[in-house]
Amino acid sequence: MRSHRWFTPWLLVGPALLWVLAFSVWPFINTVILSFTNARPLRPAEPVGLANYERLFTDERFSYALITCAVFVVACVPLLTILPLLLALLVEKNIPGISFFRTTYYFPVIASAVVVALMWSWLFDSKGIINQALQFMGIADKPIAFLVDRWWLLACAILLTVWKGLGYYMVVYLAALGNVGKDLHEAAMLDGAGALRRFVSVTIPSVRGAMLLISVLIAVSAMRVFTELDVLSKGRGGPGGYDMSIVMLIRQVGSGLNGNLGYAAAISVALFFLTLLPLIAIAWMNREKKAKGALV
Repeated sequence: MRSHRWFTPWLLVGPALLWVLAFSVWPFINTVILSFTNARPLRPAEPVGLANYERLFTDERFSYALITCAVFVVACVPLLTILPLLLALLVEKNIPGISFFRTTYYFPVIASAVVVALMWSWLFDSKGIINQALQFMGIADKPIAFLVDRWWLLACAILLTVWKGLGYYMVVYLAALGNVGKDLHEAAMLDGAGALRRFVSVTIPSVRGAMLLISVLIAVSAMRVFTELDVLSKGRGGPGGYDMSIVMLIRQVGSGLNGNLGYAAAISVALFFLTLLPLIAIAWMNREKKAKGALV
């Protein structure tokens, strides 16, 4: 059988490689270059050295955006790591009608984030269903400023993110739980382990790899949060812009005819390195795990 020519693999890989170079590698390189300039839409760019990066340390807007993203990470990572696992344990049983519940829990994932955020804004509006219900039950005397107060707005956005992501990570856990041997649970039951003990000692260690992967995905997504806060705050980032995320700040700084594209690019580069931190963390944890396994 005649072997293929030397350029055949390159013909197959070529289109994908060109796509990555054109829409990923080159935009990233161009962003890094712009971050060292004072580029604006209608003005030629001039080099400014590290001035844009120095500005990051004194810009209050960036500090507030960093705090917002950090709160998102701290809140969403544990919630979206544990709750989908519990949900997966509930729906993994092969009982009549369980497929309906699996589909129901996954439905928020396929729904548009903008549409869901608009529904959320109607629910938590001062005249929305939530406030009306709280006043009707006598829990609140007046409407709660869910979408006006800094921390209430942030809590609503986090709740929206968790609700929308539950179904997606539930499916990941269902795949991981399918590889867990039933003999482990049966052996634990014979040893007298209860449901909670089996969950801690058998289930969690068995899906540890999936938990690490999900934690990293959530952390990266939380650092790049945009739609939830943008729609709930109507693009203003909450009172005084305190709830503005880093991506929202990039849009605000770089948009318009007077947009500072150089500074927006510097913020983008900073966000890139911030999203690398979870990836470095999981790589280090996997390395430690392999090192312990080699010692054993």
